[in-house]
Amino acid sequence: MAVNLQLVPAAAGKRLGAAVIDWLPGVAVLVVTFAIGFAGITRTRSGGYIVYDTSSLVLFGGVGLGLTMAYLFVVLGLEARTGKTPGNLAMGICSADQDGYAPGAGAVFLRGLITGAGILLALPAAVLVAVFKWFDAALFILGPLLVVGAAWAVLVVVSNRWDRNGGLRGWNDTAAKTLVFDVKAGRDPITTGGIQGPYSFAPLDLPPVQQVLSPVAQSNTPQAPAAQSVARFQAPQASAPHAPAPSATMPSQTMPYTSPASFAPPATPAQDAPAGHRVPPQHVDDDVERTQVRPGNGGPAQVAVLRIRLDDGRDFQLDRSVLVGRNPVGQAGEQHAQLLAVDDPGRSISKTHLHLLTDGAGIWVTDRQSTNGSAVTTPDGLRTPLVPGVPTFVTPGSSVHFGDRTFYLGQA
Repeated sequence: MAVNLQLVPAAAGKRLGAAVIDWLPGVAVLVVTFAIGFAGITRTRSGGYIVYDTSSLVLFGGVGLGLTMAYLFVVLGLEARTGKTPGNLAMGICSADQDGYAPGAGAVFLRGLITGAGILLALPAAVLVAVFKWFDAALFILGPLLVVGAAWAVLVVVSNRWDRNGGLRGWNDTAAKTLVFDVKAGRDPITTGGIQGPYSFAPLDLPPVQQVLSPVAQSNTPQAPAAQSVARFQAPQASAPHAPAPSATMPSQTMPYTSPASFAPPATPAQDAPAGHRVPPQHVDDDVERTQVRPGNGGPAQVAVLRIRLDDGRDFQLDRSVLVGRNPVGQAGEQHAQLLAVDDPGRSISKTHLHLLTDGAGIWVTDRQSTNGSAVTTPDGLRTPLVPGVPTFVTPGSSVHFGDRTFYLGQA
């Protein structure tokens, strides 16, 4: 990922540093307010019973919890919209969803819930201490729970060290389907177009295809009537025993080398024909003269329709502009593009993997900065990787490989 997309996963140390910076304000407020609250508890004896006045604990504890919750909601909203928190900004990292955009409130809340699960267990214990007035044993009850909760949070934050996919995800990221990137060492996907990043297309105004007329078709179809008229014109002259030979200085336009008449055998004079009788012209095949030209045959040939056939057997006719991927989405200016979604249980295909631009004689294929890349295999078996963001012209008969999938380009 670092080579192809300029993205660098955040190291465990930077993750932990950012988490500590984010936790410190909330933890500090809770420690201070609850310490003041516990210090204000008074104990009196009444009728042989010990009565605790916990009003200070309720007051200052409630204030501390309220301030901490407000701080957490502000941090959650900031990270949900931008992928940044005070700790992330300080350490130069950002969180994102699996496509490289802002993670959203749901994903951030789930990540925080998993990370702070151990700390949250201490809250019911604190409530029980206050309800049953176990203040003498509060330190022994809440202390171990807070230590275990802090150890769990640290373990979750640095769990990306055991991720087999290049340290991209910790346990909380796997559950929330999020990623964390080092934006100082690499690209920030949120501000640069997601995981795929910036991309380019082949120009829409492609040069027109130059039509080349076949010389075989010229000699067989357009000039055949001309050849017959030349034969008819030369037939009466063939009866003269001494027909003059063409002059060497005659312009070349009078003897086109592609005319079949220039290769026809000379007509033999009729020996027994009476004087003044017109000798009919001789033809090699009289059926040619009787053949009728069908209307409309002289029009332009129909342009072949480009189609692709996926490796699962599905066949599609291509529009002018096509987006191919796991769940392709058009960007600005691509609202009218044909969207071709390809099933990919192995998730080897990016959300928008390829852009296809038809050109009559073939297609321009652009890899949209995909995670696993693309390649083209020509009919002669030569396989060439596609350069991300650079359009490549692909002719019919070739195969295009994207992720673990392949399609064949043909004509109908």
